[in-house]
Amino acid sequence: MESSNAYLLRQLSQVKKSLFEQGFLDDQFIQLEELQDDVNPNFVEEVVTLFFKDSTRLMLNVEAELEKSPMDFLKLDHHMHQFKGSSASIGAHRVKNECTLFREYCYQGNADGCMKSLERVKKEHAILKKKHENYFQLVRQVGPAERATRPK
Repeated sequence: MESSNAYLLRQLSQVKKSLFEQGFLDDQFIQLEELQDDVNPNFVEEVVTLFFKDSTRLMLNVEAELEKSPMDFLKLDHHMHQFKGSSASIGAHRVKNECTLFREYCYQGNADGCMKSLERVKKEHAILKKKHENYFQLVRQVGPAERATRPK
């Protein structure tokens, strides 16, 4: 019979593997995990939590800019550039890609494209947030991690 901790470790590994396979995360997430140590065992969760707090603020800024007439595509691009950088820093691959598409619409001056793209950014953001919540819940159940590794 498999121990409870061994089962949780296997489950955690599977969840992490699926996040990579589905394109939600990229190797930057592994690099972030490598920065975690015994002195700060919750480093990754804290950084990801800050990302979600900050990115929610950035989305509100983008929404406010989209409501203005005329739209300031430079400001929109600036906000989305920040959002893209934050996404890249935690390995949020799909969110980062959607931010890139949004910025392309800014360069084109395409207001309708920006609005539709923001909806996709928000959707990917919400999905990733839920997946991270589930992932970190498992991490907390497992306890201190051995070492960060790319899922096989």
